[in-house]
Amino acid sequence: MRVIEKNSYEEMSALCAGILGAQVLIKPDCVLGLATGSSPIGAYERLVRQGEEGLLDFSRVRTVNLDEYCGLSGEDPQSYRYFMEEQLFSKINIKKENTHLPDGCAADMEAECAHYERLVSSLGVDLQLLGIGHNGHIGFNEPAGDFPSKVHRVALAESTIKANSRLFARVEDVPTQAVTMGIGTIMKAKKILLIAGPDKEAILHEALEGPITPQVPASVLQLHPDVTVIFSRK
Repeated sequence: MRVIEKNSYEEMSALCAGILGAQVLIKPDCVLGLATGSSPIGAYERLVRQGEEGLLDFSRVRTVNLDEYCGLSGEDPQSYRYFMEEQLFSKINIKKENTHLPDGCAADMEAECAHYERLVSSLGVDLQLLGIGHNGHIGFNEPAGDFPSKVHRVALAESTIKANSRLFARVEDVPTQAVTMGIGTIMKAKKILLIAGPDKEAILHEALEGPITPQVPASVLQLHPDVTVIFSRK
């Protein structure tokens, strides 16, 4: 595991974009596992600029996102599909049919979980981007009694709902469930890139140097053979 400290969010974002962009250059038809939230926005902005400048070509790239809220359609401004379209997909030359997220409005959610697990497994993720929650969650894998092996529906922890409420008009509007890649799904990625800001220093230390436990889901990354962590001190 490589842990790289940067002095600012801008430096972290630049390095993150550099790693993602290098993956595209090395393998133009790569599969990128992507994340949402505030942490990757700066990196996505840089990827957009590099695409506009002709430095990166996303026409053969395929993507799979970690998760999606249950009950929100892709047209809902609070959905992760909408976030990805606004922040990245609509601004680069990627084919929409090559961008994948779970369907949060699927009539049969168990079938959707099984379908998405098969999809991710069949594509094979070359590089998975992750953030980390204050409780150690990756994707929406909350602290639990075991490590979920596959894509599944999860009840969001109260702390996660509270943290995400900043993006909604009211905390009551935050969905209480989501579909997420399981820990096993994430760990199948060939390479993993985790980014975290200064507010995550304590949980990052616990996850990377503490015991491997499903009570700190990100601690499982200690078992992956190729993990890069970028930590921003500001």
